[in-house]
Amino acid sequence: MSFSRRTLLKATAASAVTGGVGAPYIARAQAAEWTYKFSTSLPELHPSVTRTREMAAAIKTETNGRFDMQVFPNSQLGSTTDVLSQLRSGGVEFMAQSPVILAILVPAASISGVGYAFPDYPTVWKAMDGDLGTFVRGEINKAGLEVMDKIWDNGFRQTTSSTKLINGPDDFKGFKIRVPVSPLWTSMFKALDASPTSINFSELYSALQTKIVVGQENALALISAAKLYEVQKYCSMTNHMWDGIWITMNRRAWAALPDDVKAIVSRNANAAAVKDREDTEKLNDSVMQELEGKGLIFNQPDAAPFREKLRSAGFYAEWKGKYGEHAWELLEKAVGKLS
Repeated sequence: MSFSRRTLLKATAASAVTGGVGAPYIARAQAAEWTYKFSTSLPELHPSVTRTREMAAAIKTETNGRFDMQVFPNSQLGSTTDVLSQLRSGGVEFMAQSPVILAILVPAASISGVGYAFPDYPTVWKAMDGDLGTFVRGEINKAGLEVMDKIWDNGFRQTTSSTKLINGPDDFKGFKIRVPVSPLWTSMFKALDASPTSINFSELYSALQTKIVVGQENALALISAAKLYEVQKYCSMTNHMWDGIWITMNRRAWAALPDDVKAIVSRNANAAAVKDREDTEKLNDSVMQELEGKGLIFNQPDAAPFREKLRSAGFYAEWKGKYGEHAWELLEKAVGKLS
C-alpha cells in the first residue's frame, strides 16, 4: 500500500464513516460473539490508527462477524495510565501502548527507549524482532498480560520548542519539557540538565498552550496529527529515543477466545505492525516538509555529544543496574557498547 498524507487523510475519513467507534464494520449478518475494546492514545489522523481500523475490519470479516474489535483512539477511554489499569482489570481488552508507558507495570519493557541507543531502523528491528524483543515479551507475560509478537513503530522522537532550537546538550539546561509519565524519560532529560515534567498525552496541547512547559518530544507523525505545530515554533531532529507500540491484551479476555479466532487476530495484528513500520518510515520526509509549511523551523544536531553527556552523567550505568546484566547485554548485542 502506498501511503502519503493524502491517502492517509482519505483512509481516515473513510474509517470515520464505515468503521467509527461503536459502528459495525460489516453488515449485521451475525451478532458478534466477542465485542472487545481496543484503546490507544494516538489521535484519529495518526497512521497507526488507520492501520488499526483496517486490522479490526479484516478480523471481523475473516471471523464472519464473530469477533468485533471496537477502536477507541485519542484517549477516549482515559489517559494511558488509566487505561493500563482498565486493561489489567478487564474493562478494556486490548491496548496499544509505548514500551516506556508499559514500564509502569513491566519495568524491562522500557529498555527499547534508552536514550540514543538506536542509530537507525535496521538496528531497531534487529533488536525488537530478535532476542531483545523476545525477552521483553516474556517479561510482559510474567506481569499477567498477553502481547502480540510484532512491535509497531511510533518513530524516532524529536524535540520541539516554542523558544529555541536544540543544537547541543547545553541547550537542554533548565529547558521545561513535557515527558510521558515514565521514570526513564524523566531520568534521561534530568541527565541532560533539562527540567522535565510528566504529563499525559491527552493534556499535552493545553500544557504547551498555557506554557506550563515550553517544549515536548514526539515522533514527527504524532507532532503533525496532534497539531502541535500550532503551539510550537522549533523542531530539533534529536532522534534521542526510538519509540514503539506493543499491542497488549487482558489475559482472561484472550484466553476466552477459541484458537481459530486467536490465530486470525494474531495474524492480522502482526501483519498490520509490519505495514505500520513501512508507513511511519516513509512518512517521515513528507511530514517534515508539511510541518515546515506549517511554520516549524528545523535543525539536525549531532547525536554524539548528547550520548557522551548521558554517559558522563551516569545515565547508562544507572539503567544498566536497573535492567540487569542480561537485559543490558541483549540491548548492547544489537546496538553496540553504551555504558
